[in-house]
Amino acid sequence: MNAPAQSLRTPTRLDIGLMIMTSLMLASGFIAVRFAVPETGPVWLAAIRVGIGFLVLLPYAIWRGMVWPAGAAQWMLIVGMALLNVVVPFILIAWAGKAVEASVLSLLMGTGPFLALIGSHLMTDDDRLTPRKLVSVLLGFSGIMVLVGPSVFSGLAGSSLMGQIAALGASFCYVAAGLLIRRIAMPPVRLAGLALAIGSVVLIPLALITEGLPTEGYSGPVIGSLIFLGLFPTGIAYILRFSLIRTIGYTRFSLSINLVPVFGVVLGVLILGEPLSVNLIAALALVLAGLYVSSSGKKS
Repeated sequence: MNAPAQSLRTPTRLDIGLMIMTSLMLASGFIAVRFAVPETGPVWLAAIRVGIGFLVLLPYAIWRGMVWPAGAAQWMLIVGMALLNVVVPFILIAWAGKAVEASVLSLLMGTGPFLALIGSHLMTDDDRLTPRKLVSVLLGFSGIMVLVGPSVFSGLAGSSLMGQIAALGASFCYVAAGLLIRRIAMPPVRLAGLALAIGSVVLIPLALITEGLPTEGYSGPVIGSLIFLGLFPTGIAYILRFSLIRTIGYTRFSLSINLVPVFGVVLGVLILGEPLSVNLIAALALVLAGLYVSSSGKKS
């Protein structure tokens, strides 16, 4: 029998800070993926980052004592969540990143809040659609549109159709997994560790079957990128993701997804020397306004 989902609360300032931190780590992961995937391939990249992420969480899980699912129903929820939250989206994002421009990928991944808004409204009792949530999501998505600019539509026309579908599929997977997390009765860190363990068990054999054993060693920058991916965007970010979804709901947490493309461009400015545009500043203002609208006022 599934334990009832815990009651949601209005995000605190600490929650908002953790959402921003999670988004920054996730955005930095796209840069690391771009470094690593040409050498590793998408499935091996997913397998290695998940394996490292699991090793990051394992000591904590052992120290606190593992908590195992209570019955077959909980096991099924956890396995399904691991597939939707780890295995499938990691492969899809890595594969899409080889064919789809960064601005197009950001826009497609930015559909997550809309999907979350609908999914939470249909599948939960305490995370319903309200005017405040609708306004906040529209503000965030407007920020993405300002960020990528009108040229994104020409990118959509010229990019690989399958890459676009893969990016949308990854976004949908994250939404579906987020809705499952609140139905699982397990402490967040232990749940994240178990999800990464299941992901490793699935991804390593899949990588061997689809891409074979690596024939050459990886270069230094690729090894560094893989370690970074496993430690931050996978290990630590997943702890924060699981904890926030359980306490503030997936609809509100998904608003932080809007920050990922913003931070992606900011990191491009700092790391790759790209120009700081007026569009970037306006987009950041709209996204932060969406987060403020969502977190202010009474819980609704």
